[in-house]
Parts: sequence; C-alpha cells; structure tokens
Amino acid sequence: MNTETLLGRRTQGRVLKVWTPEDKEFWKREGEAIARTNLWISVPCLMLAFIVWQLWSVVAVNLPSLGFQFSTNQLFWLAAAPALSGATLRIFYSFMVPVFGGRRWTAISTASLLIPTIGIGIAIQDTSTSYPTMLCLALLCGFGGGNFSSSMANISFFFPKERKGSALGLNAGLGNLGVSVVQFVSPTIIAFSVFGGEPQTIVEPTGSIRTIWAQNAAFIWVPFIALCSAVAWFKMNDIADAKASFAEQSVIFRRKHNWLMCWLYLGTFGSFIGYAAGFPLLIRSQFPEVQALQYAWLGPLVGAISRPFGGWLSDKLGGARVTLWTFVAMVLAVVGVLYFLPDADTGYAGNFGGFLTMFMALFVLTGIGNGSTFRMIPVIFLTERQRAARGKGQAAMEQAVKDGNKEAAAVLGFSGAIGAYGGFFIPKSYGTSLAMTGSPDAALYGFVVFYATCIAITWWYYARRNAPMPC
Repeated sequence: MNTETLLGRRTQGRVLKVWTPEDKEFWKREGEAIARTNLWISVPCLMLAFIVWQLWSVVAVNLPSLGFQFSTNQLFWLAAAPALSGATLRIFYSFMVPVFGGRRWTAISTASLLIPTIGIGIAIQDTSTSYPTMLCLALLCGFGGGNFSSSMANISFFFPKERKGSALGLNAGLGNLGVSVVQFVSPTIIAFSVFGGEPQTIVEPTGSIRTIWAQNAAFIWVPFIALCSAVAWFKMNDIADAKASFAEQSVIFRRKHNWLMCWLYLGTFGSFIGYAAGFPLLIRSQFPEVQALQYAWLGPLVGAISRPFGGWLSDKLGGARVTLWTFVAMVLAVVGVLYFLPDADTGYAGNFGGFLTMFMALFVLTGIGNGSTFRMIPVIFLTERQRAARGKGQAAMEQAVKDGNKEAAAVLGFSGAIGAYGGFFIPKSYGTSLAMTGSPDAALYGFVVFYATCIAITWWYYARRNAPMPC
C-alpha cells in the first residue's frame, strides 16, 4: 500500500461520518469519549488565543516605563485595538468551522497566533518603534479574538442539548483564563533572561530602578502555540454532518433571536473582555499609587472561573432566569464601583479596596452571564426548528435537529463576534471619558443604561411568564 493511500486513510479517520449525540446509546457507547477529547484539546488552544488577544493589556501598561512616548489616550487605543480587530474577525470566523472543518480550522487559526506574538517580542525591544507599528501589532492580536467564535461553534456540534451549557461553559471559561494567565505570568517572566535579547531598565512609581526583558511577555507563548497547533491537527475531529456553506449559515441574519442574543452577549462577554482590557489602565489612572498588574489578573481569573458555573447553573435553572438576575446584579455592582472612585470635586480620594471588591463582583457576574447566554442560544434555535417541524414526521424532526444545531453554532460564533466589540468600547469609553471630563464616571453611567436594556430584553422575550421563547 503506497504512502498516499495511507495518508488518505488517516485523514479520513479524523472525519466523523456518523455523529448523533442526541442518541443516548451512541453518546454512551462512543460519542462522549470523542466529544471530551475534542473539548480538552480545544481548551488550551482557546486559552492561548485569549493570551495573545490580551497581550496589550499588560504590554501597554509598561510602555511609558520602557521609554515609549505615548499619551494616555494612545495607550487606551493600544489596549482596545485588539478587541476591535478581534471582534471583526469573529464575524468571519463564525462561519469557518462548517466550511473548513473544526480540526483544520482550530489548527490553522491557532498557528496564526505566532505572527503577532513574534512581532511584539521584536518591536518592544526598540523604543524607536513608531506608534503606527505598535498599533498594527495590536490589531494583529485580533487573531486571538477571532478564534473564540470558531472554537465555540465547533464544540457546540459535539455535545447533546442537555450538556451544551456545561461543555460550552468549560470551553469558554477555561479559555477565558488566558486573560488572567497573561496578566499574572507577564510581570514574573519579564524579570528573567529566558529568550535572550537586550534587557531594558525601567523606573518604578516608587522610584526604584529595575532591569527587565519585556520581550519575554510575548516570546514565552511561542512554543506552546506551535505545540497546540500540532496536537489539534493530528488529534481533533471534523464532523461530516456539520458541513455547511456560508449561504446555508447566513439564514441566521433573518432570525430575530440572533440579534437579540447578540445584544445580550455584548452585555455579558463584551463586559468581561472590555473590563479585562481596560482594568490595568483604569487602576493606573484612578489609583496611581497602586501597582496595577499586581491586581489586574484577579478580575479575569474570577470571571473565567465563574463561567462554567453559569453554564451549569443554567442547565439546572434555565438560562433566561440566570441571565436576568445577572444583569440586575451587574447594575448594582457598577453603582458600587462609582461610589468608591476618587471624586475631584469633593476631594474624596477614593477607596481602592472597595473599588477592587466591586470590580471582582462585576467580573464574577460577567462570567456567570457568559455561561447563561451561551446556554440560551442552542436551546432557542433547536426549539425554533423543532416547533416548525412539529407534525411533519420523524424525518422532518431529525432534520430540524441538524438545522437547529447548525444555526445555533453560527449564532454562537456571530454573537461572540458582536460581544467582542465590548473589548473595544469599554477601554475606549474610559479613555474618552477621562479626556473629556477627567473622570471615568460618564462611561460607567453609560454601562448602567445599557444593562437596563438587557434586563428589559431578557425579561420580555425569554424570562417572563408566557414569554415567546422560554429557555
């Protein structure tokens, strides 16, 4: 047997010709083991995507100390730019899994993270690197943001309806840990000469001088990206039934619930990624005596950990109910943040302990809301298709399940794209508010108004008695 034939068989072996996770016997016999394998490979790939996406949240904070002459507004732009490009890429990534296959696209999209990672490691060593170059590198980090949509769409195909909330919560929640990991690891890894290159000298706010290797914050992830790309290529699976063209998936743009869930996910995930991106710079601007990176990683950590809990809780209580009360609590938490911020008009110096506590609550709530909204989406679209097929026979019901899963996967990706714009709007809102008023208060009041609209939408369409689509 020639090599070409063997290679063809191996490639075919990664494609699942029969995949029926709603069949309990199939699921118990072989489906669960395959699904779990794909999930546990997907998680580190997604974690690395979030690490690269959020590199600038830690890099931007150190640029002034390294000697880069950028304004505060320019620094907020660098922190926000990856979210802008990542959100835009998510729109396209949303539809890639049914076109190319989950295994292929996971491997390729993970490998693409090498481009901005290596670029940042080189550019940050030279203080003459121009702002436009830095901005381009920040935009290229959007490759990491785009991966979320394809990853969630892919994993949604592998699990039955009653387990989608938990599976998607684990994939996203553990993947979201990348935000906390990069903010925790970076301050430590830059203290050592690991990858060579010239060291840099920085002056701490206390006046002490420290030698660092800032390029390590980017270079440390290169071997992990290469390894995870290879594992995804050789060990994950493509699902034959999940194949669909862009035209077939574009039906979601005519679905009302697609747009409603995009709005709600902007409120949950958009808040999570936006608060994570802007948190270090917000601390620096409001409490300059505090070492921002000592605390910044805590928020994304608790937000990521709470996301699987949100998915699990929604599997038990219903996604709409959990989402509704999460938004109510988020309003109260933002009001708490406002209370503890410094106030120049009254001379109040602020309370960092109270500020940090309220933000930790916000991060936990965004995580729970991320899990609950992503549990709502598969239920909504599967229910819609099953309602339409009711009374048309068994074949129609089976097709409804396939169509519902395909639409749900596309909506999971597309809503993830829209939600990711929060990672741009929140840091940029802080920067604009500070530039215009000297305070971030106006931005925070705007968030309260937005969360109020999310409460109204969730209650009317999904959570009230006799709601059009209880879920």
